[in-house]
Amino acid sequence: MPPRKDVKDPTAATKAALLEAARAEFAAYGVAGARVDRIADRAGVNKERIYGHFGSKEKLFDTVVAAALDEATEAVAMPGDDPADYVSRLFDYYAAHPDVVRLMMWEALHYRSEDALLPGQERRVDKCHSKTVSLAAGLGREPDAAMARTLFTLIGMAMWPSAMPQLARITAGEDATTSEGREALRGHLMEFVRAAVRD
Repeated sequence: MPPRKDVKDPTAATKAALLEAARAEFAAYGVAGARVDRIADRAGVNKERIYGHFGSKEKLFDTVVAAALDEATEAVAMPGDDPADYVSRLFDYYAAHPDVVRLMMWEALHYRSEDALLPGQERRVDKCHSKTVSLAAGLGREPDAAMARTLFTLIGMAMWPSAMPQLARITAGEDATTSEGREALRGHLMEFVRAAVRD
């Protein structure tokens, strides 16, 4: 007999609760500092469920990062013909979701060997290539290595204020992280990108 449609799948609900709890834990403490007992407590389940669903703390981390990046990709459309607008949308997304930035920074520390392959790296390379193609098509250029470097630079510019808010305050003034300060910084980045694309 198939399961009733009005009954929530307890396995899926448990997995979703673990992913939500793990995202907060990993964003705060990284892989090494995260505690499976805190994740389980926050999710309201036994910590053995983590191993049953994901196999290890490291695999749970990889799943959390992949899900966070998928959400970001879905939320922010392709660069297209307006790289300044793309930077603006990314800037706003990272400001609203600083946990995504922290997760990527923790991932960089965890997989810091230059030759270390990231879990799901091929899929992520394909997604970045699609963004490079979109940017190149929008600008009437070739999707070559230079265009890929441009995409990387745009993403970095949009992410940096959320990654280093203390540096923003130090260099751009104490109001850099207020709503007015962020608005001014976003506008500056957009103008900077427009000037760079013109040149």
